Amino acid sequence: MNHLKSHIEKLPSGLSFEMIFVEGGTFMMGSDSEEAYDREKPVHEVSLDSFYLGKYPVTQALWEVVMGNNPSNFQGENNPVEQVSWNDTQDFIKKLNELTKKEYRLPTEAEWEFAARGGNHTEGYKYSGSDRMKEVGWYDENSGDKTRPVGEKMANELGIFDMSGNVLEWCKDWYSDDYYQECISKGIVKNPKGAATGFRRVLRGGSWFRGTRECRASVRYDASPETRHDAIGFRLALSLQSAG
Repeated sequence: MNHLKSHIEKLPSGLSFEMIFVEGGTFMMGSDSEEAYDREKPVHEVSLDSFYLGKYPVTQALWEVVMGNNPSNFQGENNPVEQVSWNDTQDFIKKLNELTKKEYRLPTEAEWEFAARGGNHTEGYKYSGSDRMKEVGWYDENSGDKTRPVGEKMANELGIFDMSGNVLEWCKDWYSDDYYQECISKGIVKNPKGAATGFRRVLRGGSWFRGTRECRASVRYDASPETRHDAIGFRLALSLQSAG
């Protein structure tokens, strides 16, 4: 994987975390496979600028350094933080940006799926990094009914871990069932940002209690931005111009 580049952020506490470079490109977003749900359709072309994405979901150790607490049900410093709402992630990001003088954010839904699929280095896998879910993630058959430490399964083509299974991940976008159709009808191809307004935010990635169908790279979920659950966490994104 000599194409990989990363950005290392070291916090004043000494804790550091890694962001993986995702080169911009064009891909077909969504799925029309037999397993696909209606909300994954229609497949449509999307182009994205380059960005950075967290190598791992935000861990409990990172959350605790920034926020001074740990809300997670399944305790473990290297486990993904969970029991955090979309609104909670915004509080975390605000404090993190004050510490780092950067502009960290949640990924858009399109950025998330592009990275999960391996970006420009995709091998076309069903899950993020493999057609065999057990190789790349924790799900209902192997998790032991709990989250697991990040990075213990195989990385995907970009060197990013845990994008299928373990915890669902908040995205920046408002959710809409028919947003994909809207993209086609309005010709929204470049850097789609999701529905203009809404009541629920996008979630991606499957989780420790989901089956294989629900952990595919194209699956979409949604929840109220106030929702907290021990299968919901998040991953950071960073635009190139914000990386310094």
